[in-house]
Amino acid sequence: MTSVLYDTPGPRAKVRNILYTVVFLVLLAALVWFVWRQMSDKDQLQWAKWSPFFTDSRAWDTYLLPGLGNTLKAAALSMVIALPLGALFGIGRLSDHRWVRVPAGIVVEFFRSIPVLILMVFANQFYSQSTDISSDSRPLYAVVTGLVLYNASVLAEVVRAGILALPKGQTEAAQAIGLRKGQTMGSILLPQAVTTMLPAIVSQLVVIVKDTALGGAVLNFTELMSARKTLAANYANVIQSFVIVAIVFILLNLLLTTFASWLERRLRRSKRSTGAVLGADAVSEMAAAGEGRPGGAAGVTKPGEEP
Repeated sequence: MTSVLYDTPGPRAKVRNILYTVVFLVLLAALVWFVWRQMSDKDQLQWAKWSPFFTDSRAWDTYLLPGLGNTLKAAALSMVIALPLGALFGIGRLSDHRWVRVPAGIVVEFFRSIPVLILMVFANQFYSQSTDISSDSRPLYAVVTGLVLYNASVLAEVVRAGILALPKGQTEAAQAIGLRKGQTMGSILLPQAVTTMLPAIVSQLVVIVKDTALGGAVLNFTELMSARKTLAANYANVIQSFVIVAIVFILLNLLLTTFASWLERRLRRSKRSTGAVLGADAVSEMAAAGEGRPGGAAGVTKPGEEP
């Protein structure tokens, strides 16, 4: 018995796979033991260093939860702005009009080539010298601006690649029935490309959530990582705070990818054919309706008749 992608392993291949699995598990156990032993030798496993996260509500109410709220705020604003902006520039790069296609391509390539940290620092300096935004709100504006400019450019390429990956017959069929290019893009191409683009879009959204930490490292934006630094200074548990914050980020991104997987399955199910079958009466009505047209009801045969 064979699969579409590979042949079923034989006896020797099964033994080899079992051996590889055992070796991997042994190495993993050795690595875990080594890390555990090193932390134990450095007194990093003492309950006093972990207890603030479980027994002291101030560790969460004063530090972590406010930082988590700022992280979610910056990430949500960046996602809401970057997604439509990226779709707009991605579609613009596919335009037949040169005056639309060329500027869209320049903007995308320019911001996609600059590190997001530089964009945040530049935005912070711009807001401090050219606007009246308060110093308390300025880091949030700078972080969101940098994330939007960079990720919208990346998402624009995702949208463009997703549309170009569709068969050309989709566009030709839409043109054959008289749809304009805007109607073809909005009604035919984009709905089909969304399912293809969804994994790449979710990956970029996960990057947005993680890159909010750059604002805390450089711009004093009080997001989750910046709050962790203050907490560790007060409780003297640097490694422990890193572990807890890492778990929080993992849970956030796991929720995001789980939702995206559910949405992708739902979209795929909604695009499946209903498989409806016409009854004899419906076929007869279609044949009768086509008798007065040139060529009659071409391609329609009644049950029991030869096609």
